[in-house]
Amino acid sequence: MTQAPPTPELEELIDQWREEQSKNLLRMRNFVELTRNPDPPLVGQSPREEIYRKRKARLYRYHSKRTHATPVLFVPNLGISRPYIFDLLPGSSFVEHLTGQGFDFYMLDWGVFGPEDNGLSLEYCVTKILPRMVRKVLETSGTDETSVLGYCMGAPLSASYMGITPDAPVKNFIDMAGPIDFDHIGLFGKWLEKQYFDADRYVDTLGNIPSDAVKMGFKLLKPPMDLQTSINLWWNGWNDNYLRGFKAMNMWANEYKPFPGEFFRQWVKWFYQDNLLAKGELVLGGKTADMRKITAPVLAIGARRDDIAPVGSVKPLVDLVGSTDTTYHELPGGHISLVAGRTAFKDCWPTVSEWLAERS
Repeated sequence: MTQAPPTPELEELIDQWREEQSKNLLRMRNFVELTRNPDPPLVGQSPREEIYRKRKARLYRYHSKRTHATPVLFVPNLGISRPYIFDLLPGSSFVEHLTGQGFDFYMLDWGVFGPEDNGLSLEYCVTKILPRMVRKVLETSGTDETSVLGYCMGAPLSASYMGITPDAPVKNFIDMAGPIDFDHIGLFGKWLEKQYFDADRYVDTLGNIPSDAVKMGFKLLKPPMDLQTSINLWWNGWNDNYLRGFKAMNMWANEYKPFPGEFFRQWVKWFYQDNLLAKGELVLGGKTADMRKITAPVLAIGARRDDIAPVGSVKPLVDLVGSTDTTYHELPGGHISLVAGRTAFKDCWPTVSEWLAERS
């Protein structure tokens, strides 16, 4: 008896089964390699030089062709995490993208803080460190103005600096996932409400905010995240490129940094609890941070799945500034994936570089 040939549907199922078996073999090989070779990947490989340091803060200038006249000062968050996330791996680097586009790119690294830094205040960072970094960018680039690109906490810190400095030499301002209106800050805002969280007592008791406490806060924000990470690792474990990126991202995601105590006190009370910047009531160095005095072109970018800086806290920037050139983009992704995820290269990075190129 002649056996009937398999139907197209059956052939497709057989092909899928064979493909999955091949992937399983690759998964086993790669998971063994993960166990045997736990060495951390080499991150932050873009060539750079240290230009200046103040206290623990460092200013780095990255190598590039520098075809755009206006330099870019990148201001990330202080504490929480390490800034190599923006230069994670070759081919997966925001820094690499901007330098490849010919921008004279500088990054402020606030440093890693210990108990000796408990007295470092938000006011000092905005009125002393940020202005000094801006001046050093201008001195080394030989220009009269710089673009300022703030990410996460770096955006409201930069906006505060510009608000108290109407003549700040800032040609363009970009806010990437940086909260401005803290009345729309989401779950973190609920946890830190005055009725639930006594910032003075917390800081006076602990001094600084330990990295474990920082880690716990972010883990509680999305409890299923670790499970989702494990599921994604299994499904993509056959892919060598995915595994390479996973090792780098996983290392970064578990290197939390502590907050200086005084900075944390002011950050929580002035921003989360009283929303002083958005209200126009934040006073730093005896000056009121008035965002209506920010007249440089402004670009604000929100991420649709951002639980740390929800779009409702980012978008109001374009209405609060005095600039006549304002743009708001809402892009896919979350707080981190916006700038360092697998789709950042086609969504966020070109949005930033094209907007800057037109104004630099």
